[in-house]
Amino acid sequence: MTAPPLVLTTGEPAGIGPELTVQLLQQPFPGLLVIVCDPDLLLERAALLKLPLALKGDTLIAPGGEATLLPVALSAPAVPGKPDTDNAPYVIEMLTAATDGCLSGAFSGMVTAPVQKSTLIEAGNDFVGHTEFLAQRAGVDTPVMMLATDTLRVALVTIHLPLSEVPRAVTRETLEAVLRVIDADLRARFGIPAPVIGVCGLNPHAGEAGYLGREEQDVIVPVINMLRAEGLVLQGPLPADTAFTQQNLKAVDVVVAMFHDQGLPVIKYAGFGEVVNITLGLPFVRTSVDHGTALDLAGTGRAQVASLIHAVELAISLSGGCS
Repeated sequence: MTAPPLVLTTGEPAGIGPELTVQLLQQPFPGLLVIVCDPDLLLERAALLKLPLALKGDTLIAPGGEATLLPVALSAPAVPGKPDTDNAPYVIEMLTAATDGCLSGAFSGMVTAPVQKSTLIEAGNDFVGHTEFLAQRAGVDTPVMMLATDTLRVALVTIHLPLSEVPRAVTRETLEAVLRVIDADLRARFGIPAPVIGVCGLNPHAGEAGYLGREEQDVIVPVINMLRAEGLVLQGPLPADTAFTQQNLKAVDVVVAMFHDQGLPVIKYAGFGEVVNITLGLPFVRTSVDHGTALDLAGTGRAQVASLIHAVELAISLSGGCS
């Protein structure tokens, strides 16, 4: 039986997402792939980059193979490097179509190119990020952002929050829910029977026995002890400045950071261009690239497609799609 196709949303039309999609299609890719985009936008970017791409009916034809187009119409012309709030509804429509297709079973999983959050917000959308949008659409309370390379995984307790709001957001309830999602998805999606989860502290030196902050003693340690009693394999709280040493990383399957910039600079330094963003806790697989819209590169042909290729390959592996 043929698995449902994977769906790819091409992101901010003025960014590098459409041309990365064109680049992706230039080399062989596994089987069934549906691309959500304005067809003229893809053809225009292909012509700008002088790369072969044709459209016959709803089929995109390129040197790497054929993909199905799910057309969504732009509201205004897309100029590389110049986002337009008039096209915000286009971006939301792409994400909605892809999400609903995953929820219905029409697609086996989703890969997303980057969006310009500021443009979506300026257009009046309550949009914090892909992770939050997909979770809301899917009715999920605890989405978890995890970035991964072949050798390192980093998951986050809080995602797109100002640093001043992080301590209040790291509650026992939130931390417990996040750790349960990570444990469940590493078992179910990644096939790790008893994942070892390293949990960072919030404060320097993991609070230094309470002298540098009480969050470890009041929140993190009680949650770790409770979940350990249920059988989860947890280490920590780990001082974040030593959690990512090679010796410590050998002992864990994932490091859980308390906030965005505690964990993500490390993994992006370790493997930028090969890092894949995965949303855990959804009823479907979703992966994405490790970079933004790169407006300064849009239309130049200098954008690197490696992260998108890795995102597609991992989505296929996790979902069993594109066979």
